[in-house]
Amino acid sequence: MSDIPIARRDVILHRLDRGLPVVAADLALEFGVSEAAIRRDLRALAAEGRCRRVYGGALPTSPASAPMVVRVDEARERKQALARVGASLVQPGQLVFLDSGSTNLAVVPCLPAGSGITVATNSIAIAAEVARREDLQLLMVGGFVDRHVGGSVDAAAIAMVSSLNVDHCFMGACAVSSVTGVSAFSMADALFKKALALAGHHTVILATSEKLETRAPYRICAVGEIDHLVVEHDAPDEPVRLLAQCETTVLRAAAPP
Repeated sequence: MSDIPIARRDVILHRLDRGLPVVAADLALEFGVSEAAIRRDLRALAAEGRCRRVYGGALPTSPASAPMVVRVDEARERKQALARVGASLVQPGQLVFLDSGSTNLAVVPCLPAGSGITVATNSIAIAAEVARREDLQLLMVGGFVDRHVGGSVDAAAIAMVSSLNVDHCFMGACAVSSVTGVSAFSMADALFKKALALAGHHTVILATSEKLETRAPYRICAVGEIDHLVVEHDAPDEPVRLLAQCETTVLRAAAPP
């Protein structure tokens, strides 16, 4: 990245670190260089993992861009703190959907014992965890498995989800923004989550701080369509304030032990 002028690099990175997308044409005008030069800059930054390249510019990175098998082992205690809050919203006898995601996986051991809860999921890892608990009923949503997502998000999965009346839907989110809403890195995943939101009476997102005020290419819904957004105990105040203004209930998790 040494071929990128330092001042230009710092401006681009500062905007990305604030969760703002950047547009190559706008940057070219601002710095008086060609769009080709800006595209080279963005490719170099993307190669370092500092942004995600999209047509016409770049987006801030989100931790959810990594495959599910990688994310499962990351920040376990932080995810467990979020999961405890989410599980406290569930009532005995309800049908709960746990969308594929490493934080939703942490919800399974937090669900109350002997409460007659049925867990539906499209996730291989979550289904395996639920199957270990004899007090939980398991409903597996099937179809071809997207290895990156860690579960089924194809037309068959959408058709099955559309036939359900879910009490609490724990939706996985790649990015959550007060401006661009809830979004995903995969179009198929985003379409599945749209169907899931329609099937859920009450929708919950458990979001680690790295996902707040970031963007992913495919929009799922507005933040205001989420009933509860659970954030970490030390989530930055400004993103939380902006998200709370979107007519969703924001809950803070307790600090991990």
